Amino acid sequence: MDGIIQIDSKQAKEFGFTSDKFSKDSYLWKEGKNIYISLIFSNKPGNGDFSKLLKSIWAGGCTVKVPTPFSHMKTILRYFYFTKTFEETEMGECEVWVKSPTCVGDSA
Repeated sequence: MDGIIQIDSKQAKEFGFTSDKFSKDSYLWKEGKNIYISLIFSNKPGNGDFSKLLKSIWAGGCTVKVPTPFSHMKTILRYFYFTKTFEETEMGECEVWVKSPTCVGDSA
């Protein structure tokens, strides 16, 4: 089902997107085979939970998209070989970093 993926929901738990790892304010957004990471806060930064989340989403066959990431997030996305692209939205052009499950082996 498309739409918001609330933390600790059934679909979230399939990805390991749970409140013991991420703030309850965090959420994901699903559109087809794309999972957008729009707002996410790690409870234990540097613990590897975000990396595990990415790998779990890719293992499920979904592409990960991160719109307008902050500089620290861009560093993480570069580490995983995300590609910076632009998507047209109802509010205009938006920077979106993308990585599909077909290129997961590129990550360290």
